[in-house]
Amino acid sequence: LIAKVQDEGGHGLYIYCGTETLGTDRSELIDQYLYGTAKYSSIFNYPTLTWADIGVIGWLVDGAAIVNQTMLAHASYGPYARAMIRICKEENFHKRQGYELCATLARGTPAQKAMVQDAVNRWWWPSLMMFGPHDTNSPHSADLLRWKVKQKSNDDLRQRFVNLTVPQAQAIGLTLPDPDLKLDEASGEWTFGEIDWSEFNAVIAGNGPMNRERIAARRKAHEEGAWVREAAAAYAAKHQPAAGQAA
Repeated sequence: LIAKVQDEGGHGLYIYCGTETLGTDRSELIDQYLYGTAKYSSIFNYPTLTWADIGVIGWLVDGAAIVNQTMLAHASYGPYARAMIRICKEENFHKRQGYELCATLARGTPAQKAMVQDAVNRWWWPSLMMFGPHDTNSPHSADLLRWKVKQKSNDDLRQRFVNLTVPQAQAIGLTLPDPDLKLDEASGEWTFGEIDWSEFNAVIAGNGPMNRERIAARRKAHEEGAWVREAAAAYAAKHQPAAGQAA
């Protein structure tokens, strides 16, 4: 788990580096995140209640991210695409680790199977929301597709994720919490129920289950870590070669 946390921190750095190539300073980006003017993935605003959540997040959340990021690895903007290539490699490991954890719990004691099924019930719909709004309600999709930043639409990617995930759930004896989920024999695709878009809109507006708590925790850590950044800057300045000194 600690190794995964380290990987995810690195992924954030890759994206910050890519964004800086557009001319925005990293400190400005961090301030936008900490003080509420930047949007971020809706999935980070849900609570993790049990150990099974760790496995389900790896399987479903990282699995959804892989479907999206694999497409973005072919984006027209080079710095973003190159970051996604490395991120996808690491996320594939996270997904395999999460799926193995879920499979182990699913074949464990009745209490363990109930715990992982409960986690699946809570994370399934938020995972589908990760792909964004319906194409008809996505204000930027048309431009992103035209510029080839995105290669496929939100709904196309969401459908691919469902098609991949249903057989995985069946293989380990878990049920996805959607009574409308069924296989369309003609297309070979799994049709699924309607997402609760009111919940999605509330979360991205800052009113999700954990929005305020998560941002408050990040802001507290940033403020309490100021002395580390200041010490590092002072050390770098002290050991910087004098102007004109030979390298």
